[in-house]
Amino acid sequence: MASIAIEAWADDCATIEEIENALADLRLRVGRGGAPDLRTSVLTHMAWVPQEWQAAATETLAGLGEQHPSRTLLLFPQPEEGDRLAAKVFLECHPLEGEERKLCNEVVELGLGGPRSEAPASVAMPLLLPDLPVFIRWRGRPAFRTEQFRQMLAIVNRLIVDSAEWPDVPGAYAELEQFFAIAAVSDIAWRRTLPWREALAREWPELPDRIAGPPAETALLAGWLRSRAGVEVAREPADDIPYAEELDPSALLSEELDVFGRDEVYEDAAKIAGLL
Repeated sequence: MASIAIEAWADDCATIEEIENALADLRLRVGRGGAPDLRTSVLTHMAWVPQEWQAAATETLAGLGEQHPSRTLLLFPQPEEGDRLAAKVFLECHPLEGEERKLCNEVVELGLGGPRSEAPASVAMPLLLPDLPVFIRWRGRPAFRTEQFRQMLAIVNRLIVDSAEWPDVPGAYAELEQFFAIAAVSDIAWRRTLPWREALAREWPELPDRIAGPPAETALLAGWLRSRAGVEVAREPADDIPYAEELDPSALLSEELDVFGRDEVYEDAAKIAGLL
């Protein structure tokens, strides 16, 4: 289905009430003309987006299209700004084949100024859709020890990261490990190793004694081999991984939005990787 972004915007919302009113108003505006929007949201999708990740996050969101009907909250921390909330609200709508109705995703961009960037959960919680799963995609390296990270993790069902974005792997996995019992964790770097893991499983019991690839993927693969098969492998740096799928960032994130339970195989691999 083709994707159409409806030009229905509300700028400069400064309170939660204004955001909620804007969402209701935009739904009415899109529905005028006898073809009301069809709202079938299946989750609340949040993204924590520091300034250096804004372009990448926006592009990834656009690529998701109609695959995951959701309310999306884009959290833009702006610690250097004054104490303020600046929100932009819009609907991204997609036509339904053979129908006049549209499938509309609600998108709220939240600029969290000053101290609000330190207490994001107080802004996000009232905007979560009730009784539906809550995911957060954390762009870049999470500051695991900060109050903002702990607050956000307490209100979500699943944390989605890409440890290939972290400069300090494999050591960072040791910090991540403590949060496995709080929320399910998805790692897009782990997802990228799936074809590689499948290829190695087909070769069992013949396994390599060394692997080459980017730091995150090789560390996780080494952790997987050690935790599953008791095999230790040496790691060498390389730009790419073997058996890579041709999936763009949007497709990789989409795969993780379809997962709801804990991945204990990943957790075991990450725990071992944190010791490498």
